[in-house]
Amino acid sequence: MYGWIWRIIPGGVAVKVPVILALAVLAGVLLWYFVFPILEPYVTVDRGVVGG
Repeated sequence: MYGWIWRIIPGGVAVKVPVILALAVLAGVLLWYFVFPILEPYVTVDRGVVGG
């Protein structure tokens, strides 16, 4: 998959690296602000029970 992304972005290395970094940041922002808040009620990471 990474090879496909590298091949599809036009330009040389000086153009591809910043574009890929921007895509990675965009993916992180989308996950952090949209996907994770939707999934948070279904994941009980911070609701531990001690001494039941």
